Amino acid sequence: MNSDRIKQMSYKHGFLACGIAKAENLDFESHQLKNWLDMGYHGEMAYLEKHFEKRTNPTKLVEGAKSILCLAFNYFPEPRNKTDFKIARYAYGDDYHTVIKEKLFALMADIQNVIPNFAGRAFVDSAPVMERQWAERAGLGWIGKNSLIIRKGVGSYFFLAEIISNLELQADTPETDHCGTCTACIDACPTQAIVQSQVIDSRLCISYQTIEKKEPSTLSVEDSQRWIYGCDICQEVCPWNRFAEANKEPKFAPRDIVDWSSEEWRIASKDLSLIQKQIKRSAMERAGVKKIASQSNAQLDSTLPQQG
Repeated sequence: MNSDRIKQMSYKHGFLACGIAKAENLDFESHQLKNWLDMGYHGEMAYLEKHFEKRTNPTKLVEGAKSILCLAFNYFPEPRNKTDFKIARYAYGDDYHTVIKEKLFALMADIQNVIPNFAGRAFVDSAPVMERQWAERAGLGWIGKNSLIIRKGVGSYFFLAEIISNLELQADTPETDHCGTCTACIDACPTQAIVQSQVIDSRLCISYQTIEKKEPSTLSVEDSQRWIYGCDICQEVCPWNRFAEANKEPKFAPRDIVDWSSEEWRIASKDLSLIQKQIKRSAMERAGVKKIASQSNAQLDSTLPQQG
């Protein structure tokens, strides 16, 4: 009964799905993570090597953990006109860490009002939590060949969040894989970053190169496909994303920078305060003004014809 009540509460706060997994050690996933790290596929993201036990066992991260509430929140935007340069859809609006964390805190307060002995911690892509693996276990979807969680009738344009709780809740049944023989994401990646199903060599990934890599991207303009921040190519070609519907969260409304023309980028490259103003309190702050500017300048300096 508590499980159903919590799920209904989550929908009230705008979450599109809520599933539950038992808090336990991720034995198989631990092995996968170690192999991935040993291959060096994480590149400069050294933080992924830290807190290995906490990352693979939530009971080490949150004392008394018994269940994990896994939640999904839609970020797919309204259709837009094609622009000269591209920004990943998840970064169009305000920083999702802040927006969704506020919703999690509100949900937790509601749960506590109904279940006084409830206690838990909220996470949104900011702690050693294997979000996609837990989401799969909680039945939110399956991990696609592009390593993202895909949900039937929804696609993959949604954020993941978790509440690791002390409540003993009924766990949901994990979703089965529905990618079948489709290799659209693998075939479409211009840098061949998807080295095998569900395995990404981050060093080759456009998102990594434009966000996580400390130095400017080493990708050619042709390979980067005019992405300034992040990349959505593997999602754009996924057949399941034909079901994606626009989100209704005002804080995720696209900022002006999303639609900037080449000329507007050229002006901003000479006045970085214009970029700073646009990315303030957005996910793009992670890359920083200088990196974004350098990547836009590389695009501006190229003679590559615009992508259709």
